[in-house]
Amino acid sequence: MGERRLRIGCEFTYEAAIRTPTVFQVQANDEPRVKVLSEEWSIEPEVGSHGYFDLYGNPCLRVVLPQGMSTLTYDALAVVPDAVEEFDEDAPEVMPEQLPDDVLIYTLPSRYVLPDMLADESWSQFGSMPTGYRRVQAITEHVHNHLTFSYGSSAPTSTALDVFNSGYGVCRDFTHLAISFCRALNIPARYVFGYLPDIDVKPSPDVMDFAAWMEVWLGDRWWTFDPRNNRRLKGRVVVGRGRDASDVAMATTFGGPMLHSMVVHAEEVLP
Repeated sequence: MGERRLRIGCEFTYEAAIRTPTVFQVQANDEPRVKVLSEEWSIEPEVGSHGYFDLYGNPCLRVVLPQGMSTLTYDALAVVPDAVEEFDEDAPEVMPEQLPDDVLIYTLPSRYVLPDMLADESWSQFGSMPTGYRRVQAITEHVHNHLTFSYGSSAPTSTALDVFNSGYGVCRDFTHLAISFCRALNIPARYVFGYLPDIDVKPSPDVMDFAAWMEVWLGDRWWTFDPRNNRRLKGRVVVGRGRDASDVAMATTFGGPMLHSMVVHAEEVLP
């Protein structure tokens, strides 16, 4: 299998009225599939920081934003496989009593994922289908077709039920809805976000942003599904995994600083 080299990273600029403790979660976190060749943090003005791993094993960086303007930059060079995500159309669903202990949590409701509220819809749409990978793919396709992608159509508080009823959302909303349908059928599914460059596809006209997708437990492993794009793609670099977007916020501020700008980049570095 060949490899592709990527430049990934982001920049946040804040203005804080007072010193504000903040946690950033923007670092590549997908070894051994993704090899990080180099990475660099920059915080202006300089402040102390330290890293830690959260409950789900995601790397995080703790800082205290100073009063006034500050900018945090993360930049990394990474190598990814020159291949789309693996798949197995015969991968089976696993009965709840046979699931690994640490997977069970991904069958339960969470802040934005509401399998109990969407159970009737999920069972009426997918309950009679053959179980396994093909049923999850049907859920992915259904959500992709049901929702229309639209920036600003949902709020930070919007749940899977909200976007199901409205018919509009962004990639996190597509993912929350698909996860809700899976969990309603007792299929473990978790939220994933990260960098997604345009590799071997038509470049998107939209401004680059972080992307969200889901991983579903089938057989004895997690498999990638993408309700927003509904296709297998190259170059995904995971930043965080959790129950839903509340577990993997890009920035968590313990206060109310003003975000002046956020820039994300993820592009191939050609020889």
